[in-house]
Amino acid sequence: MTEIWTHIPIMAEQIADLLLQNPDGVYVDATLGLGGHTRLFLSRLSPRARIFGFDKDEEALQLARERVADTRLEAVHASYTQAPDVLHAQGIDGADGALFDLGLSSYQLDNPSRGFSLLQNGPLDMRFDLSAKLTAADIVNTWPLDKLEYILWEYGEEHQANKIALAIMKARKEAAITTTQALRQIVESVVPRYGKKHPATQTFQALRIACNDELNTVQTALNTLEQLIRPGGRAAILTFHSLEDRLVKNHFKMLAQTGHWTLVNKHALAPKYDEIRQNRRARSAKLRVVERKK
Repeated sequence: MTEIWTHIPIMAEQIADLLLQNPDGVYVDATLGLGGHTRLFLSRLSPRARIFGFDKDEEALQLARERVADTRLEAVHASYTQAPDVLHAQGIDGADGALFDLGLSSYQLDNPSRGFSLLQNGPLDMRFDLSAKLTAADIVNTWPLDKLEYILWEYGEEHQANKIALAIMKARKEAAITTTQALRQIVESVVPRYGKKHPATQTFQALRIACNDELNTVQTALNTLEQLIRPGGRAAILTFHSLEDRLVKNHFKMLAQTGHWTLVNKHALAPKYDEIRQNRRARSAKLRVVERKK
């Protein structure tokens, strides 16, 4: 469990500098995780400030409450797409800032029982919300060939999608694929390893995205920014792969073209070299920030 307590929030100082424009304001941590970003934000905000933290992972929410231990935080077990409704239900017309950190927390990655990591053996689960029905095992064992190939190509950007999908279909005829190790070995049997990247990396990414309907969730959140952010407020989105970054980039560009929003940074910001050296999980991060005009 040591990893839980050494979790390092990515680009935290840069995000705080860009997002926290009103020290007395209301903020949303749309993906609370273990509360690393929120802890830093609260250290910079006044006693009157409030942060609403959202997460679909109830275990992570409880850990965040314990780690942050601050009455200014309200931890909410819900998707970040519900943030505008939660704020409005409390009579709050909008947030001064919102952070969407679209990466997995170290708690999820390093917990074998959650099935996110191909480096540790565990059940092939991958659900953010453990009350959800669809698991990665359901996908690999029941979805037809064309759907498997589609998600591997579209969500994993996997050029060997057909070969991997066929191998999965063949393997599941022999026995159900129920563990991360079993899936990893299936991919390894048909895709050779080149360089440092494991050949199953993109397959695991594709299954996680499909299992949690991540891209549709991100697009829904982008579509609700006008209900979430009050005039003068900002939204910061931290992405970790090209599919999400493309959605964010295009939506922010569209918002700016309306004349009611402005891009705080025209090009995505990346972590500083020292941060990447200390935390290799930061290496693929991209940060984009947009501001709603007053």
